[in-house]
Order: sequence, then C-alpha cells, then structure tokens
Amino acid sequence: MVRLVVAQAEIDVSKCTKCGVCWSICPTEAIKWEPGLYPERDLQYCYGCSACVDRCPAYAVTLKPLPEPRIVKTDVSKVDYKLVKDLCLKAGFHPKQVVCFCTGTRAEEIAAAIILGAKTPEDVSRMTGARTGCRVECIQPILRILKAAGIEPKPKPGRHAWYGITPLLFEIPREVREKYAKRGFYFDQDEQLFRKILKATEKV
Repeated sequence: MVRLVVAQAEIDVSKCTKCGVCWSICPTEAIKWEPGLYPERDLQYCYGCSACVDRCPAYAVTLKPLPEPRIVKTDVSKVDYKLVKDLCLKAGFHPKQVVCFCTGTRAEEIAAAIILGAKTPEDVSRMTGARTGCRVECIQPILRILKAAGIEPKPKPGRHAWYGITPLLFEIPREVREKYAKRGFYFDQDEQLFRKILKATEKV
C-alpha cells in the first residue's frame, strides 16, 4: 500500500501564538517546537494530514499543495515475509488485514516497518503513512504489533496523539459474549471463522 502526499503544512508566524498545539498532535513529529519559540516543520515527514490545521487555535496553519505528489510506503518485499507474517499473527492480525482505514495500510506493512527499525507509532507513521488520516483508531493495531515485536513505547510528555487499546475479538470476556449473544452478536462464531483464516495463513 502507498500513501500519496499532495500537500504540506504551512505556518503563518504573523498569526502563530507559539502555543505548541501543532507539535502536540502531529502524528509523524514533523513539527519541532520549544516553549516560547515558533514551531518549525520537517517537511520530509509532513504528509499533509491536517491535524495541525484542524487544531490550531489561532488559525495559523494551512495546507499548501505540492507541485508534485510524493509517495510514502514501506516496501514489504524488502523483508523476509515469514518474519512479517509471524509478527502479524502474533499480534492477532491477518497480514493482509487493513489496519489503517484512512490510508488503506495493511498489517503486513506495519510489521515490515517495525522489522526495519520502527520503534514508536511516530516511526511507523513516518515509514508507512499510517495514522495520518483520522489519527484515532489505527494507533491500536500499531501498538499491538509493536508489542508483539517486544516493543512497548510510551508517549512523550505533552503529546496527545495516542489513544488506548480496545480488545480484539478473541479477547472479549465470556460474560460479555453471553450478554450480547441474546442481542444478535455472534462473537464465538466470528472468532472460530477468524481463527480458521489465521490458521490457513500460517500454511502460506
């Protein structure tokens, strides 16, 4: 999967109040900031996600179209696919499963990025473009795959781009399954099907 970057953030210092909000929510850490100073952009890692635009209280940030679009991706073919597959399965994901819906990034690309050296969600975002859409749900699979690789990063103080992890299908407690089975939910059947898919994947 690839992410096509078509714009980048531009900061109007005449409006900027040096509050640091843009720094606190940038998913790729493309904005550098220290208290009392104007923020600076690292354009190599600005993917035009608009997080800073949406959250700037002074309306000092806009998106500027790029003359030519550029691509962000981790090439899964550059990594031993058995390692990629094993890491995805350990985390509870099918390698081809889309884990970032906004960018269409699959678990295999997240795993490949981690195998190639990504240690934090920000690293993963820089290498794959994942988590540069809604910036909410995809933190969970990224953290899960990092944990499966033996990496448990902590968010940096002052940054607010991380959210908690919700249970996967096979982690839902028995009492919850039984309660909602009466309302038309089929957790057990869904888990059986998903485990069959994962088992078939192990043989590929």
